Amino acid sequence: RVPCLDLGKLGDSDEEDEDSCIPYTRSYPHTCPLDSSSRWRTSLQSPYAQNRHAQQHSSLEQKTIPENLPSPTDKYKVKYQQYEAEMKERYKQHSQRIAEKKKEHSQCQEASRKGTHFEERQNEAMAALDEKALIQQGYTSKPYNIQHSIKKSEAEDVAAERRKQTVVEQVMLDQLCRAVISDPEQSTRADTDQASHGLPGLGTAPLRFRKRTLHETKIKTKSGLTENMLSNKLRFDSRIVSRNGRDACRELIGFFFAYDRSITVYEFRQFGKNRTNALPFIQKGIYQHQQGQKKGKAYALSDFYIGANLTFQSGDHNLPESVKQNPILTLRVTSIDEAAMALLKASSGELEQEFDKQETDDYKVFRKIQGMLRETLRKRGVRVVTGLGKYFRQLDKSRSGFFSQADFKEALKLFHLEVPEGDFEALWLILDHSKTDKVDYGEFIHAVVGEMNEYRKAFVRKAYMKLDFNKTGSVPMIDIRKCYCAKKHPLVLAGKATEEEIKSSFLETLGDSCSNPSEVSYCEFEDYYEGLSVGIVDDDDFVNILRNPWGI
Repeated sequence: RVPCLDLGKLGDSDEEDEDSCIPYTRSYPHTCPLDSSSRWRTSLQSPYAQNRHAQQHSSLEQKTIPENLPSPTDKYKVKYQQYEAEMKERYKQHSQRIAEKKKEHSQCQEASRKGTHFEERQNEAMAALDEKALIQQGYTSKPYNIQHSIKKSEAEDVAAERRKQTVVEQVMLDQLCRAVISDPEQSTRADTDQASHGLPGLGTAPLRFRKRTLHETKIKTKSGLTENMLSNKLRFDSRIVSRNGRDACRELIGFFFAYDRSITVYEFRQFGKNRTNALPFIQKGIYQHQQGQKKGKAYALSDFYIGANLTFQSGDHNLPESVKQNPILTLRVTSIDEAAMALLKASSGELEQEFDKQETDDYKVFRKIQGMLRETLRKRGVRVVTGLGKYFRQLDKSRSGFFSQADFKEALKLFHLEVPEGDFEALWLILDHSKTDKVDYGEFIHAVVGEMNEYRKAFVRKAYMKLDFNKTGSVPMIDIRKCYCAKKHPLVLAGKATEEEIKSSFLETLGDSCSNPSEVSYCEFEDYYEGLSVGIVDDDDFVNILRNPWGI
């Protein structure tokens, strides 16, 4: 059965009040009847309902405080005051920490924005320098017409042949002018005769007291040279691999004599227009390789080709002090007498130059690394090559030019040149000839970035020697401004830029690479065109870049 419903129990009890049945929800009850337009919408909050709810809320707060509460004692008052002070202090500290964090956060954001803006401005400035440097690549047109170019080339060839002939005559004169009578071999027979006829118990007389009669003198000695013997020679041009401008611009002409495989090198000097001189730079003798895979082996005919390095002990020769600062003197062969080379190879039966497997593998390592960086350097080669040179020169406090692996890795990271660790280690094994864990930075840069061929390098040296006519090794920036000519630049010819704008862009990019902005050293001048050479494929285009502004 269903129990009966007792409605009497639904009445209000004494224990309940009118506020005990207030629902928990904060929504307010409807005070208006629902119509068809309201449907299931949210409750309407009329001003009457809001006022009633506020009154109910205040009555609740009042009833939460117990009645007839005794007043607190002094002990609890003190504790409450301490608690209140402590809470205020904590809140104050908390507020300060929040404010400091907000300040630091804003400062970090501001610093990051400033750093980003500075980096963007710096990148924009560097990109502008790269663009200004690339303007120099516009000088690819021929500076002269065909007739003028032929005349200029013939004049240069005549001057070079005259210079070489002067050195050849001086070499033959130096080697043949020694009289046979003064040859040390003449004294050997007199010494043996005196030793055989000398008194017992007496030593050999000093050299100044020895006598040699005329009939004891030989007409020809074994070490005596003849013109026919000296005629079988290979002539080659060379330059000193050095960062010193005065040494790098020395004009050296060497000779390799086939009859005894000896070498001599002469320096050609010109004073004014007509006065010339040729002096021995390396005395005639038989020399061995001082570096590389052939270290300790004597030089042979196959060791002479364009781009070959000839190494000598700098202390064994009467060389300038600037050259002796490096214990190893390195000469780079820039050209050879091809006709003489063919004759000597035919007479000696020597085959063409063949590189061994190790040299081939080393070359592959260089080409691989240079290939990785080729695209990166194509647009910013000038800034990277000149920047690396400037960075190492400032870092080189001892003026030795040698640095460790860590220094080179830091430099590559600084200039955003990424070389895999394995390739870097392979490169280091090749360059560290002496196993001292230090490598010359010029050699390292050329191995990583690459080096222009000797044909291009010859025109760079010619342009610099025209500027540095006193051969001091540095050129004032004001002289470069005077000598630089922008008349034949395509932008000037098209009317899109003025001569001063092209000249200023060149001087700005060149000056950025110099340690001293008022002068340009040879190595800085060479680094500039070394970086420019990376993005130019054709040799004639590069040569025209030098011929047009410098008039060489």
